[in-house]
Amino acid sequence: MYGRKSLNEPQAHSKCESAKSEAFMKTHIILAAALLMIPITQSDSKPPLLPRDVVAALASELSGETAKSNLEFIARQHRMRASRGYRAAAEYIAGQLRSYGLSDVRIEQFPADGRSMYGTQKSRPSWDVDFAELWELEETPGGWEPAYRLASYDAMPITLAQDSDSADVVADLIDVGAGTSESDYDGKDVRGKIVLTSSQPGATAALAVDRYGAAGMVSYAQNQVTAWWKEDENLIRWGHLDSFSPRRTFGFMVSLKQARTFQERLARGERIRLHAKVEGARHEGLYDIVTAVVQGVDPTLRDEEIAFSCHLDHQRPGANDNASGCVTILEVARTLQKLIDEGRIPRPARSIRFIWPPEIEGTIIILSQRPELADRIKAAVHMDMVGGGPVTKAMFHVTRGPTSLPSFVYDVSQVFGTFVNEQTAAYASTRVADFPFVAREGGKEALQAELVEFTTGSDHQVYTEGSFRIPAIYLNDWPDRYIHTNFDSPANIDPTKLERAGFIGAASAYYLAGLERDDVPQLLKTIEPLALRRLATTMERRAELSDDEAATLMRGHVWYERGVLESVDDFLGGPTGASASPFLEGLLAASGASPRPSGDGTLVFHRNPDVKGPMSAFGYDYFSDHYDGPSVGLSRHAARWGAGAYSYEVLNLVDGERTAQDIRDLVSAEFGPVPLELVVEYLQALEAAGVVGR
Repeated sequence: MYGRKSLNEPQAHSKCESAKSEAFMKTHIILAAALLMIPITQSDSKPPLLPRDVVAALASELSGETAKSNLEFIARQHRMRASRGYRAAAEYIAGQLRSYGLSDVRIEQFPADGRSMYGTQKSRPSWDVDFAELWELEETPGGWEPAYRLASYDAMPITLAQDSDSADVVADLIDVGAGTSESDYDGKDVRGKIVLTSSQPGATAALAVDRYGAAGMVSYAQNQVTAWWKEDENLIRWGHLDSFSPRRTFGFMVSLKQARTFQERLARGERIRLHAKVEGARHEGLYDIVTAVVQGVDPTLRDEEIAFSCHLDHQRPGANDNASGCVTILEVARTLQKLIDEGRIPRPARSIRFIWPPEIEGTIIILSQRPELADRIKAAVHMDMVGGGPVTKAMFHVTRGPTSLPSFVYDVSQVFGTFVNEQTAAYASTRVADFPFVAREGGKEALQAELVEFTTGSDHQVYTEGSFRIPAIYLNDWPDRYIHTNFDSPANIDPTKLERAGFIGAASAYYLAGLERDDVPQLLKTIEPLALRRLATTMERRAELSDDEAATLMRGHVWYERGVLESVDDFLGGPTGASASPFLEGLLAASGASPRPSGDGTLVFHRNPDVKGPMSAFGYDYFSDHYDGPSVGLSRHAARWGAGAYSYEVLNLVDGERTAQDIRDLVSAEFGPVPLELVVEYLQALEAAGVVGR
C-alpha cells in the first residue's frame, strides 16, 4: 500500500549529490513558477485523458434539464433520515434507475433504532410528523383565540425543528437571547413558557427545558456565516434537537424578521401568547440506502468499482443541499448506461456503482456493514451541492483528498475541471468552443471552478478516513447564501451547472473505470505538471517557516508526491514504473534527511480494526462517548480548513509503523506546525478510548 513509508528513511548524499539536488530544485522551481502562468491543459480544445469521441458523447448526452426535472420531485420531500419523506425520495431514485436500465438496483435497509452501532456511527431513530402548527393567540372577551398562524409543518416542514416531540401547549413567549448560558436567564421565569432563542433548539434545550422548565422553544437561529449572513431577514433556518436525548420537547423555527417583531413587542411590555401543537415522534425505523451498478466488462476487473456518492437526506426543499448532487449522479448513471447500450462508448473494464445514503451516517453504515463493497471500491466521486445558480453566490470546487491519502485520482478530476473551465470561459467570451457545456434552460457563464485542497464537511471524508482509505473526489459549492433554509429551492438551481458537474464526475469515473497499464505514460504526463504546481505552492509556504519547519514541510511534500505516484501502482495492482520516475527521484534527492525521534516521538500506535469510521460522525461523537479523560488540545488546534482537521488527520496516519514524530511532521506539513505533545496527548486519548493501541 502507498503512504506507508517512514519519513525517517536515511538520505545520505555526497557533496556532488547535494549540488545536483540543489540544481534540480532550482530548475524545477523555475519550471513550477512558469507552469503557474499557463493552464493545466493547452489552449486548444483537445480533451485530456479520454478520446475526443468519448468526451463528445458524454457532453452531448448529459442533460441539465433532465437532472433538474428529477430534482423538482426530490425537493418536494422532507427528507429526514429514516422518514417517510426520505423513503419516498429513495423509491423515486430506484424507480428512475430501473427505467434507465441499470443493474442490481436495490434499497439496502439497516435498523434506525437509536441503539445499533455501525462502525463509529450510532444509529439515530426514525422521526416522522403527522401535524405541527404554531399559532399566535389574541385575547378576546371569550378568552384567547387563534389570530395568526406562524408555522405549519404541512406548508413548510422546515418550520419544525428536527426530532421535535408531540406537544399541545398554550404559553407565553419570553426572550432569552442566545439561551445557552445561565446569565441569559437572570431575572426571568421561563417555567411553563415558550422561549425565544437565537440559538439552535438543541443548544438551548439543556438550560431552557431541562434546568429551568420551559415548555418548548421558538428559534431564529441563522445559517452558516458567509458574507451574506443575516442579509435576508426572511430566511428560515433548518432546526435540530438532540436525536438521542430522552427529553420530550419541541422547537419551532421562525425568520429573523419575525423574531425582531416579537422582540420589539416584548420590549414594549406586550404579552405574546402562543399555541404550539405537534403530533410527531422518534421511533424505530429503517435507514434506506439506494445503490445501483453500471457493470464492467473485464472478467478480471469488473469486481473493482468506481463509486458515485451524494447524500439524499435534508429538509424540504433542500434543492442545492443536496438534491443537486443526488440528481447529478442519477443523470450520470442514465447517461453512461444509455451510451453503453447504444454502443457510443465502450463498456468500461471496471464497474461503476452509484450510492444514495443519508449524509455521513449512511456512508459509514454502508462501508462498515458491507466490507466486501468497501474493498471493491477503488475510488469515489462525491457530489454535495453542485447546482447553485448566480443568486446563491455559489463558488464551485473540485477538491482533493487529504494528505494522509495521496492519490493520482485527484489529479484526474482536476484536469477535467480545468478543461471545463477553459471551454466554458471560451464560450462565454467568444461564443466559440467545441464543448461549451451549456443547457438550453441554463446559464452561459464560465464555470470558474476552484481546484482546491481537502476540506471536510460531507461523505467524502468517510471514504478517505483511515479505516477505508478510498480516494474520493469532492465536487461542491461553497459558499451558498441559502444553505439549510427555506430559500434553497429549485428556482435557484442552474441546469448548466448540473450538466458541468455531471461531466467532470462522469469523465473522471469513466477514465478511472477503464484505466490500464498502457495508459500510465500519458497519465504521468498529466500528473507531473500538477506536482510542479504543488511544489511552487509549497515553496511559498516554506518562506514563512523556520529552517527546521521548512525542512519538515519539504519532507512532507516529497512523501506526498511519492504517494501520488505509488498510488498508480496500487490502483493497477502492481509495479507500473510510475513510482520510479526520474521526476520523483529528483525530489527525493532534494528532500534532505529526517531527524530521528526521541522520547514520546518514538511511540508507535496501530488502529483498532473493529472501530471503523471518523471520530465525529453525524449527530453522534464516538470519541466523546468513549473517552472520559481530560480535554485534549489538538481538537481545538485550528487548521487551514477548521477545527478538527489535525485530529482527523492524526488518526488517519496511524498505521502501526509511523512514530508519533512522523505523524506530527506530516500534519505539520499539511496544516502548519503543531507541538508534538498535542499529537501524543491525542493519540494517548484515542488509546484510552479503545480506538488505537500499542
